[in-house]
Amino acid sequence: MREIYTKEILNILPENLKTAIGDLIKSPYLQEIRIRVNRSLILQLGLKEIICGYIPRIEDLKVIIQRMSNYSIYAFEEEIKQGYITIKGGHRVGICGRCIIEKGEIKTIKDIASINIRICREIINCSDPIMKFLVKENEVINTIIISPPKSGKTTLIRDIVRNISGGMRSIGLTGKKICVIDERSEIGACFNGIPQMNLGIRTDVLDGCPKSQGMIMAIRSMSPDVIACDEIGTYKDVESILTALNSGISLIVTIHGYGIEDLYARPVFKEIVENKIFKRAIVLSSRKGSGTVEYVYDFTNNSVIWRG
Repeated sequence: MREIYTKEILNILPENLKTAIGDLIKSPYLQEIRIRVNRSLILQLGLKEIICGYIPRIEDLKVIIQRMSNYSIYAFEEEIKQGYITIKGGHRVGICGRCIIEKGEIKTIKDIASINIRICREIINCSDPIMKFLVKENEVINTIIISPPKSGKTTLIRDIVRNISGGMRSIGLTGKKICVIDERSEIGACFNGIPQMNLGIRTDVLDGCPKSQGMIMAIRSMSPDVIACDEIGTYKDVESILTALNSGISLIVTIHGYGIEDLYARPVFKEIVENKIFKRAIVLSSRKGSGTVEYVYDFTNNSVIWRG
């Protein structure tokens, strides 16, 4: 299974880098490969950083960029100006270099000098233990996932989407139509518009679409039962959430944070908190590895109803 996740990454790496990384490419904990011109190659394995002896050259980056763009970098300009390219398999390659500005906006990035390959993987059934807290009488409960960076929130919401889409007989949940607003192309990890991850049979994806616009588009055109999106955080996002709820649609969303206190402390979420729009919160950490569920919180009773 591990080879499936890394095959497409190996296809874009020059031989020098493949040799430098060696068997670490097979590690189930590998999260990132950071390649910077004239600086040490660095791998992120869970919470551990590995500094390799190899020093990447500009020629290495040129090979990677050519291969990941299928030798047509101009075809990916829309993605590049967002700072990344998604390759087959759903892996995201972040890009840094010289930004070309036109009319106050980034037109493209040239002279690329560093990249970050983020390994995309799915963990099927990782959400199974908490699904019973997200469903009541065959309806999906509005839920917010609160998680620090690199603590598995995207992996978790991806599997929640799959379970909602397919249904779970064990908790009395029939499959629901669900639309994923994937602004950063991380939940579905789409390549040419097609999700590379298993999101279920009743799932539609608006890839690369701003959340505030995507929620409205989904309501108008796809008639979903549920909308899922990653990393809400603006007043426009909140406004769109309110619109979705007024349309009778359930929501599964994530935010960056370390606990319920972070939600209450941010002015942008004031209306959401005061009106108890979300009924459940799942709080994650990396205490026992990425994706550790610390607790499930019930906003109705203002209490923790389950601890991991």
